[in-house]
Amino acid sequence: EYKTRFSKMGEQVLAMKELWTKEEAEFHGEHVDFDPVWSWPKPVQDPYPPVLLGGESRYTLQRVVDYCEGWFPRGRNEEAVFKGLKVLDELATEAGRDRGTISVSLFAAAADPETLERYEEAGVDRCIFWLPPEGADEVLPRLDRYARLLGA
Repeated sequence: EYKTRFSKMGEQVLAMKELWTKEEAEFHGEHVDFDPVWSWPKPVQDPYPPVLLGGESRYTLQRVVDYCEGWFPRGRNEEAVFKGLKVLDELATEAGRDRGTISVSLFAAAADPETLERYEEAGVDRCIFWLPPEGADEVLPRLDRYARLLGA
């Protein structure tokens, strides 16, 4: 349901983490409710795979702080990314959470050295470059440009 989609998502993430970390897990919430269960195999990552949440709203950033390990913004609006990083810092501080425990993976980052440097200085951990859904004639030269940019 539209009105409860985010509270449901939060419970689902927390319930998954219970399943991933407990030999015998149980969860009792408004949207997710189960008595003790056993679930294997457990994730290889310790303690579990990082949960990344995309979006740029303040509500999204609050959810990132509440139950995620990373933020996954889009790189189309540089100003919004920098503003979001400041808000993320504020929300993490308010929640008593170490901002260093929250990764930032920028999707469709500008492949520009100066912009990438500004992102790094602002706390972006990784930039993911966009590739068009095109053939090799378009994609391979772009990959070559990205490789040169990254010094590969």
